[in-house]
Amino acid sequence: MRDRFERRDAETQSDFLHKELTEKIIEAAIEVHKCLGPGLLESAYEECFCHELNLQSLSFERQVVLPVSYKNVRLDCGYRMDLVVDDLVVVELKCVEKLLSVHEAQLFTYLRLARKPVGLLFNFYIDVLTRGGVVRKVLSKPSSLRASASLR
Repeated sequence: MRDRFERRDAETQSDFLHKELTEKIIEAAIEVHKCLGPGLLESAYEECFCHELNLQSLSFERQVVLPVSYKNVRLDCGYRMDLVVDDLVVVELKCVEKLLSVHEAQLFTYLRLARKPVGLLFNFYIDVLTRGGVVRKVLSKPSSLRASASLR
C-alpha cells in the first residue's frame, strides 16, 4: 500500500516539473494564438511565438538539430525540434485539424533522444488553444518513453 502512494507521489511531483517555466511558455503560446487566431501556417506561428518568447525574456533555441545515436554512431537523420526553451523544455508546434497520437509520440521521441525532461505540444489550428490545443508531457527518465501529465 505504501509503495503505491510513493509511486503516485512521484508521478504528482513529475507533473509539476518545471511548472513555472512551462506556464510561462503556455502563456506565450496563448498570447500568440489570441493575436493571430487559427488558420496560418506553422512557420508563421513559430516566428511570432519566438518573438513572444523574446518579449518574455525566455531563452530558447530554434530548429534544434536532433541526431540519432545508432550503435554508438551519431547520425544526422534530419530531425529538428521546433524549439528548446531554457535548455529544459522541448516545444513542438503544429497546425493540424486534430492532434493525434503520432504527434505525442514524436514529442516523446524528441524528449528521449534529446534527454530533456519536459515537452509541450501546441496546435494552433483550433479556435481556442486551451481546449485541446495544449499537451504537456514529462519524461520520467531520460532513457524512458513513459510520461505523465497532459493538459487536454
